[in-house]
Amino acid sequence: MRVEYREEPCRTALNRVKGMPFAWSLNPYTGCAHRCTFCYVRAFEARAERPSDDRYGRSIRVKVNVADVLRAELARSSWKRESVAIGAATDPYQPAEGRYRLTRACIRELGAARTPFSLITRGPMVRRDVDVLVEAAQRTKVHVSFSVPTLDERIWRSTEPGTAPPRRRLETVRFLVDSGIDTGVALAPILPGLSDDPELLAEVVREARAAGATGIWANVLYLRPGTREHFLDCLAEDYPEQLPAYERLYARRAYLKADEAKPVRALVAELTRKHGIRDRRRVRLDPEPAAIAEQLALVV
Repeated sequence: MRVEYREEPCRTALNRVKGMPFAWSLNPYTGCAHRCTFCYVRAFEARAERPSDDRYGRSIRVKVNVADVLRAELARSSWKRESVAIGAATDPYQPAEGRYRLTRACIRELGAARTPFSLITRGPMVRRDVDVLVEAAQRTKVHVSFSVPTLDERIWRSTEPGTAPPRRRLETVRFLVDSGIDTGVALAPILPGLSDDPELLAEVVREARAAGATGIWANVLYLRPGTREHFLDCLAEDYPEQLPAYERLYARRAYLKADEAKPVRALVAELTRKHGIRDRRRVRLDPEPAAIAEQLALVV
């Protein structure tokens, strides 16, 4: 698939967020070449009258000055060092990052400003930036979440067409944890009738535990207008037998009913307890530069 990259400056880097565990979001890119069929950002695109169908992900806005703008925002006297989430509306380690290195530059700025941050990704490219992540973690709280909704190859290939294989993501979880970085796994989104099979969920949790994941969290699919149409079109092509169930489950609503979603979340919570998912890092980050260099020499 050909992707157009539009190099456009931005006026702001940080976006205020309400009702979430983090106060601010930061997205170095607009659009995502991963093109996941269930991506909730498609709904935002549709609302902004931009393509949310199969054309989504074919044009990526590259905020070429985002790190400079971020530096200025973090330097303001009014900045309170509230938590920042990187990648809430785009994957910060999609292919464009290999060339533009904007996420890397933003991590440097956040670390220098002692601003706590988290990032969520499906991109193993994050291991390239272990040095700046370790450096930032000397100064502030840093957390990485890897989205691994399933290890089933057919489900992965049909619903996350532009992403790296799930097991490569888990290998990167291990690499980051061994480097001392707080790194968890997100089973998100869980797809009813597909990836919510108890054995499939258990497989992800077991492998996350083997990779040393420091935590697990899960979300069940939600379908807002824009995302809904594209996802159901893809479902009709790849899993036509599931279409009637989805039309029933998501009739006139974006979320599953509580009594339908609760058992799935409860099962993930039970599996998390059963497999003892917790922070088991042996490498503790040392604030001394010499110790940082020694740790990096062991893992790079």
